[in-house]
Amino acid sequence: ALVMRLLDVLMSFPPLLLAVAVAAALGTGGRSIVTALTVVYLPRIARLTRGIALSVLTQEYVTAARALGASGRRILARAVLPNCVSVVVVQSSLYFAEVLLAEAALSFLGLGEAPPAPTWGSMLYEAQKNMRNAPWIAIFPGSAIAFAVFGLNLFGDAVRDAMDPRLRT
Repeated sequence: ALVMRLLDVLMSFPPLLLAVAVAAALGTGGRSIVTALTVVYLPRIARLTRGIALSVLTQEYVTAARALGASGRRILARAVLPNCVSVVVVQSSLYFAEVLLAEAALSFLGLGEAPPAPTWGSMLYEAQKNMRNAPWIAIFPGSAIAFAVFGLNLFGDAVRDAMDPRLRT
């Protein structure tokens, strides 16, 4: 319960603001970005997983398995995990799109990799200087971000459709 309250505190901050604060505290570089985005998005996945697991534990088939004498590990492996995986995988793919946007934002703000490293956010930052003369310099990384996020959302939708037993014919 204490861990969930700590996760609630982390989730109470706006994701990008918390990521900026953590990345700024850790300094620039790839590791600080990964750590900042992990601190921001891992509590969301943990809370989702816990909620689904608690929901599955109240189902009748879990109660029946307990009544038949199944061990906690068996119930976890046979009932809880298989019913949690699909939702967590789908939501994680959607969070990955958010993480991509957040990484681009942090790189744009100068908290990402050092300038020789080509990140989409740093490319957009460099392109803003030439927006009047060469707007296509910003169009390509911006389009890449948009298409990547759109593709990840479509992927999450497709995974949900493939894993949802109610949609199978």
